[in-house]
Amino acid sequence: MRIQIRFIAFIFVALVVSCSDETTVFENPQDSIGLETNQAVLTSSISLENAGVLDIFEEQQLNSGFSRFPNDQAGGYPLELIAQVSPPSFAGGENLTATDIHIDGDYAYISYNTAGADYKGAVDIVNVSDPTSPVLTGRAYSFDKDLNAIHYANGYIYVVGGTDAEQSALATANSVVIKVAANNGRFDTSDLTYSYQEGFNANDVIVVGGGVYVTSGRDGYVTQFDAGTLEIVNEEPYQDLRSVVVKDGRFLVLDAAVGVRVLDASLQETSQIQIDSDFRLADKRTLDIMDDKVIVAEGRNGAGVYEINSGTFLEYIPIALNPANVEEADKVTNATAFNEGAILMANGGAGLGLAEEDNGSLNTVGVIELNGSINYVASRGDYIFAASGREGLQVIKMNKPSPGLEARCADSPAYSGSSRLNVPVGESWAFSGSVRFRSVDVAGSLLLCGTWTVRNAVNIADGGLFEMNGTFIVARNNRRRDLTVGQGATFRVEGNLTIYGDLILEDDATLEFIGEDSVVNVFGDVELGDNATVSGTFRDVQDKF
Repeated sequence: MRIQIRFIAFIFVALVVSCSDETTVFENPQDSIGLETNQAVLTSSISLENAGVLDIFEEQQLNSGFSRFPNDQAGGYPLELIAQVSPPSFAGGENLTATDIHIDGDYAYISYNTAGADYKGAVDIVNVSDPTSPVLTGRAYSFDKDLNAIHYANGYIYVVGGTDAEQSALATANSVVIKVAANNGRFDTSDLTYSYQEGFNANDVIVVGGGVYVTSGRDGYVTQFDAGTLEIVNEEPYQDLRSVVVKDGRFLVLDAAVGVRVLDASLQETSQIQIDSDFRLADKRTLDIMDDKVIVAEGRNGAGVYEINSGTFLEYIPIALNPANVEEADKVTNATAFNEGAILMANGGAGLGLAEEDNGSLNTVGVIELNGSINYVASRGDYIFAASGREGLQVIKMNKPSPGLEARCADSPAYSGSSRLNVPVGESWAFSGSVRFRSVDVAGSLLLCGTWTVRNAVNIADGGLFEMNGTFIVARNNRRRDLTVGQGATFRVEGNLTIYGDLILEDDATLEFIGEDSVVNVFGDVELGDNATVSGTFRDVQDKF
């Protein structure tokens, strides 16, 4: 059944749902949705408190423990936590957790639901076009529906979930599909459409061409809706569907009762990938595509990797643990994401795992330093979005080196060495790469080309020279460290410089920006000694100069 609403005047009151034990029955579809119109709430939902350099706990070579810098070696993947988005909250919906994330262009679209018997949800839109300043541009509340998955396409948000059809004056089934217009990060609720399908709970959605494809859990269907009208075009029943992806015109659906079913464009099964894993009842489990392989979130088994055409099992990517004393029931892979050789694993209480593909082999890297239980992960371009239970959405920048930068720094060897980079007096060093450091001290001359993060302080000694071309990030907002340019020393910047701490230029020190596009983002203070100079063109994000 399809219900379409078009209206101009739309009154949203987020607090109309009481906290009583009685069920609220909505007679009008518009009454079950509310928009957050308080700009202060949207602004305060973005937190930079924990922003900054993220460590990766890597497995020690000689034992089963994990360390930030095994054998004191500098590590790859210089990650930066850009911001956190607090979960939505309204009367009766105080315990929302993120369930799905879809990234399209400059925006991330996030769905939320409520664990347990309550049907409450929400949708957020976050603008990440400026990595120094993410903005929550829109938030909508759902007063009688869990929202489990989301996809944006062609000016519309498609979000799916569940409701209690017996308590609804409008719902014809428990599984619901909602289509709402969104432009430039803003909801356009004058164009809103509902549709329903059989099944325990709609749990995944993708948009392909003119079709919207939805899975609806136990005793449910994979259903094709018309993207314009949300009318059902085609549907096929299966036992326990959890996820759907598309690869080369074929649809792969995860059926917890069987494994992966491969369907043609008419939703008819053409082959199976049988999987013997405990997917547990009603838990979120996802599929992701890695070249000609499918990665399956298999709970306690970690992530299973299968060849799509033959159905051959290739290997498991295990769940890396840090800390090691996680409750057994919480060690589960809920979702995976593949991004140019990096494989992210949302491992529940075991955190956000990272593995990498290297010449056809898969290797565990470690656990990314995040708090909370990681329920879902998505990654595209230079970003990772991780849903951390009630800790909210974590926005992470991968800081990949650009091809143009690599070309300009072709003569500089890739860095491999200690996590404590120390350039002695009289030495002149130059490196390219994408590396995590513990600390950087420059008494001689250093050129770094690429993307680099430093957990602790950076010191350029008196008379030293440090030149950087690319991205350089120091410390984090809740554990600030300084970058100090010593007396008569020079710090030359071409690219993006972020310091979660103070920038200190001692007497006669020089800070020089090269080119027209440099960006500096200092979260502490800028301290200038006598005769210290700052020159060049740059964008000062925090207005500290």
